[in-house]
Amino acid sequence: MATIFLAEKRERSGKGPARQLRREHKIPAIVYGGHGEPMRIAMPLKEIKRELATNPRFYSTVFELDFDGERLKVLPREAQLHPVSDDPLHVDFLRAEAGSFIHVEVPVRFVHEDQCPGIKRGGVLNVVRRTVELACPADAIPGELLVDLTGREIHDSIHISHVTLPEGVRPTITDRDFTICSIVPPTVVTEAMATAETPVT
Repeated sequence: MATIFLAEKRERSGKGPARQLRREHKIPAIVYGGHGEPMRIAMPLKEIKRELATNPRFYSTVFELDFDGERLKVLPREAQLHPVSDDPLHVDFLRAEAGSFIHVEVPVRFVHEDQCPGIKRGGVLNVVRRTVELACPADAIPGELLVDLTGREIHDSIHISHVTLPEGVRPTITDRDFTICSIVPPTVVTEAMATAETPVT
């Protein structure tokens, strides 16, 4: 079930009205995209601040805005933060209308390292991409992509084609089978370093 934020529409914009909202413990925000016109709104500061601090998938999570019982699904696109306190100052949302496709960065999670022979032999997981941009149905955004390391050996690379994507979801990069991670050999002492450390007899 989507997290619901109480919201209210606002008519005025600019620094003065924004400061007034913050005195009321609210922040200005905007909703755009989809079939509607951009809409200026105000939201409770405390709830947005808590979500930003505790939800690592904030930018890939669909939320619902409640305007006195009227609900609107949205996806966060950008949050402007205070340079010192990190308090949110403004948030941009994209309408997440059913049937529409949106581009979103989805985090990657690597699983089954304990079943990866390459890592067991001292290899190192070299992460190339910690997030992948996907084109997704607005009402079916995956929370994460799982990359299975089972059976992977040193020198193996895992590409996007090795990852099972949910139905209707595709990567936005389509001209190449890009790498997500690889298993690289362990760091070794080079012959030159070993020679330099050998005592002269």
